[in-house]
Amino acid sequence: MYDYIIATDSTADLPESFLREKEIPCFHLTYSFPDEGKSYGPNGEMDPYEFYEKVRHGSLPVTSQVNPEEAKENLLKLMEQNKKILYLAFSSGLSGTYNSVRLAADEIMEEDPEAKIIVIDTLAASMGEGLLVYYAVKMRDEGKSMDEVAEWVESHKLNLLHVFTVDDLYHLHRGGRVSKTTAFVGTVLSIKPVLHVDDEGHLIAIGKERGRRKALLELVKLMEEGMGRFKDENKIFFISHSACKEDAEFVRDEIINRFGIKENMINLIGPTIGSHTGIGTVALFFLGEKR
Repeated sequence: MYDYIIATDSTADLPESFLREKEIPCFHLTYSFPDEGKSYGPNGEMDPYEFYEKVRHGSLPVTSQVNPEEAKENLLKLMEQNKKILYLAFSSGLSGTYNSVRLAADEIMEEDPEAKIIVIDTLAASMGEGLLVYYAVKMRDEGKSMDEVAEWVESHKLNLLHVFTVDDLYHLHRGGRVSKTTAFVGTVLSIKPVLHVDDEGHLIAIGKERGRRKALLELVKLMEEGMGRFKDENKIFFISHSACKEDAEFVRDEIINRFGIKENMINLIGPTIGSHTGIGTVALFFLGEKR
């Protein structure tokens, strides 16, 4: 039994086995396929591979954030186990979930003086959020207090670097990330954008490469350039992907060969993030100087 609970969102894209082993509760964001008239998330997830098969065949999913009522209900359930909760939330630059959980936490603490809930806007997404959870759990397991862990996460979250590439520009266009012209020309010329998550937690394009392999190698190059003084602290890196495991493993192997960092975690991008990236996204997460 831990002294406090560390919780997060389904958007952290952490493996279920890790969540169970480390006792990390997860708030599920909702997604749906409008043509089905059915929502997935808190009431049951769709198998991720089934999700990507539907996307591959042209279905267009939509997502919804956790609302304050859901957040309060979930936090109150957690408080039946422990009144001390550290919640690491999905980037406020991409979702209103952080604000919903923060409002719910404030309300609960007003009603219950014994409750202590710290909600952190990680300004991170996918396994970038997940890597912050990993470090938080590691510190908890080493005996650090909730305040100590929260202080570390708050002071280091902008050192959690995200770099990623997508294979198909259509979904980024649909989400307003690139123009229709850019999406069309990029598809015709096989231009693969390289993006990152900035200090405000938004997705920002930082480059483009002709061809998939060059885009994947650019992720490794950006890691080499970005680690800086954190090079020796990067004992582990995370990679998430949307139904393109071989490409994720290619990036992993390049990192191991170049930098000698052997410990890593690869996992599928969940449906919430995958709704906005489509199939063929590879994202790399590590500690670095600045985003």
